[in-house]
Amino acid sequence: MSDTTLKMVTCSGCESRAFIPGDLPPLSTVPCSKCGHPIMMPMRIRQFELRSKIASGGHGKVYRAWDTVLQRLVAIKLMRKELENDSVALESFYKEARACASLNHTNIIHIYAFDEFEGQRYLVMELADRGSLDNRIEQNQRLPELKVLDVGIKIASALDLALRHSLLHRDIKPGNILFNADDEPKLVDFGLARSTEVEHESSSVTEGTPYYVAPEKIKREPETFLSDMYSLGCTLYHALTGHVPFEAPTVEELVAAHVHTALTPPNAVLPEITAPTSDALVKVLAKSPADRFLSYDEFRVSLEMARSQLLIAQSTGAIATKSPKGKTSWWRRA
Repeated sequence: MSDTTLKMVTCSGCESRAFIPGDLPPLSTVPCSKCGHPIMMPMRIRQFELRSKIASGGHGKVYRAWDTVLQRLVAIKLMRKELENDSVALESFYKEARACASLNHTNIIHIYAFDEFEGQRYLVMELADRGSLDNRIEQNQRLPELKVLDVGIKIASALDLALRHSLLHRDIKPGNILFNADDEPKLVDFGLARSTEVEHESSSVTEGTPYYVAPEKIKREPETFLSDMYSLGCTLYHALTGHVPFEAPTVEELVAAHVHTALTPPNAVLPEITAPTSDALVKVLAKSPADRFLSYDEFRVSLEMARSQLLIAQSTGAIATKSPKGKTSWWRRA
């Protein structure tokens, strides 16, 4: 008989209880005997028990953890050990913590604590482990129009609050919108955020993601909240149609398309997309910031109106169409 001590843990893949070797190093994994999902040896940091890995990024790994004091699930982000002496990475880690902690909004990930334990820096956050908008686009090709509008309204509201606290996010993309157990979208990753109080010019189009970058950033013009708004528009366009607004074989051609190529309206990509939704995204993706919505309130109202009209259409079977003069009218399916 083996003398190996066993430890009972819960598999995060199939939720079954399983025994794993008790001498496994903390955070190491073995396959679940039932589903094959990696089962992790828990690790304790103060009152937090890290139970399974959620994601991995440039600055660290994120784990699902149990707060033994408050009896709730949280997310713990451990900073990579090799970055401990990297002043730029450390400042970005601190910046993300401070930026999120200063904002109290349902659709911005909440920061509970930022601490150090035995030389390990870590961030304690609200848990949002039901995948990202990027995951959902990849799995389903595109999302229902109503869901896209709901996400747009909520993230626009989150960005409006950040703006009122003089913050630009600067990296809006599907991968930075996560969902929690209640299917609420949560804006994350404020590592590139900066204050609106100091005027800056965009130093590089790599500050952000080329598929979602605003034309003014590409042209090295000053960024404003309208740059974040454009990136949100690109994100919603991708989720709605299953395609990014502009595609090209190289990064150079891609960023040039944001500046020079005319946008294909969403309802020209998919005719079933309603005119009000399509029109709102066309406006928010205008090349010139001055031609976009001039506030998040305006953008949100436009999305809310599109949502209301979509609900009416779904309940009555009516379809919104647009005349050559731009007037929206409705007709009922036979």
